[in-house]
Amino acid sequence: MAPRDGLDFTGKVAIVTGGCRGVGRGITERFLAAGAEVVICCRHEPETVPTAGGRTAAFVAADVRDPDQIDAVIAFTNERFGRLDVLVNNAGGAPPADTATVSPKFTTAIVTLNLIAPFVFAQRAFAVMNGQPDGGVIVNISSVSGIRPSPGTAAYGAAKAGLNQMTRILAQEFAPKVRVNAIVVGQILTPGAASVLSEEMLAQAAGTIPMRRLGDVRDIAACALYLASPASSWVTGRVVEVDGGADAAPLTFPVPPL
Repeated sequence: MAPRDGLDFTGKVAIVTGGCRGVGRGITERFLAAGAEVVICCRHEPETVPTAGGRTAAFVAADVRDPDQIDAVIAFTNERFGRLDVLVNNAGGAPPADTATVSPKFTTAIVTLNLIAPFVFAQRAFAVMNGQPDGGVIVNISSVSGIRPSPGTAAYGAAKAGLNQMTRILAQEFAPKVRVNAIVVGQILTPGAASVLSEEMLAQAAGTIPMRRLGDVRDIAACALYLASPASSWVTGRVVEVDGGADAAPLTFPVPPL
């Protein structure tokens, strides 16, 4: 990318949580291709670490639910690269669960992963970015479950709704040095989704979306790159929906007993 378009990340450093697979891996590869150095953190090392643009992501084993492990990721990034320009809070997720019978332990774990962990990571990242002359950017990865009713996702949806509001508040508090935005992710065709959904279900889901296709990880990665770049320098506190124009959940899954 030419520097004039604002999407050249040469010399920039990014952390992508959950960057080993799925949407996080797509974001990691897009940032690497744009010239960034990228640190990814996941609980387990992937079989292959993301590589693009002649660069390979640096991997740190970490469970983002543990603040001490978050501190270790920040420390590793500082020691290796001496700066932090972008944090992508991507790690998250939850299996469907019956709200009437789900345990408090399950609910706490889901809220911790999808809301509290991004909050703590944002705090730690801000402490570094705020001390840099050119600040930094935080991009939170949210979900349509946080803005529309989605049966079986009460804890997850509530956590993502909280993440959206947290994004708006942190943008106010962290400005002007650090911008904070979120991406609401629609139905994405990841290898994991393709392995458990039939061709019929995938076609049914695509038929409910105005763009008549499921999303690709590259759709989310492109938005993340834009929000992290100088091209969006006057954009903060926004929750951007990248969902093909869908106004309802493309798929409704049966809720298994826990």
